[in-house]
This record gives sequence, structure tokens and C-alpha cells, in this order.
Amino acid sequence: QVQLAESGGGLVQAGGSLRLSCAASGRTFSDYAMGWFRQAPGKEREFVSAITQTGAYTTYADSVKGRFTISRDNVKNTVFLQMNSLKPEDTAVYYCAARASKIATAWRTYGYWGQGTQVTVSS
Repeated sequence: QVQLAESGGGLVQAGGSLRLSCAASGRTFSDYAMGWFRQAPGKEREFVSAITQTGAYTTYADSVKGRFTISRDNVKNTVFLQMNSLKPEDTAVYYCAARASKIATAWRTYGYWGQGTQVTVSS
């Protein structure tokens, strides 16, 4: 089992940047593909980005491609989401998740979740 804890959320103006972190503890972090998801009020949880166990491959939702960058540090057991050029529509609770299998975009296939961190982008 792996425990996840997100940090780095906050309030930012449109066009600004934030860097989210997700610290993992418990099982071997490098055994897990990691994903970032978000959920806005009244909306379905949606995929943002994911990264393979080694960090060699990443994938992004079209809505964030070119603005967000996912990375991981398997020594520090942490996955990051660098968010640039933020837009009001990026406002949501952001969750990191772990999956002990191949990288995936479907949130229901991830077995471990953090508590989430709020990101609010003002216009």
C-alpha cells in the first residue's frame, strides 16, 4: 500500500504558475505509475497527466498540453505537476494517484489517492 499527500495548491491569477507536489510513502514508489487528476464543483473527475514508473513516458490531457509538465523523483518519492499559463477553467481540486501497473488515463483504474489540493485561478 502507498500513501499519497499533495501540496502546493493555492490562489493564482490567470497566466500565473503553480507547482504541485505529491509525496509518497509506504511501498516502493518506483513500482507505481503516477497520475494527476482534477475535479471541479459539479463536474466529473478528469484526467490531467500521467507518468510511467521510470519517468520515461508522460501523457497529458489536450486541455493542459503545452502548459503543464509532470515529472517525478524516485529518490525523493515525489511526483510533481508544474502548471504554467493557468486559466480560470483550471480551477479544481487536484489529486495525485498511484497505479501498480501500466500508465493509464482512466481515474477508476488507480487504486491509491491523495486527499487533494485546491487550485483556484482568478480572472
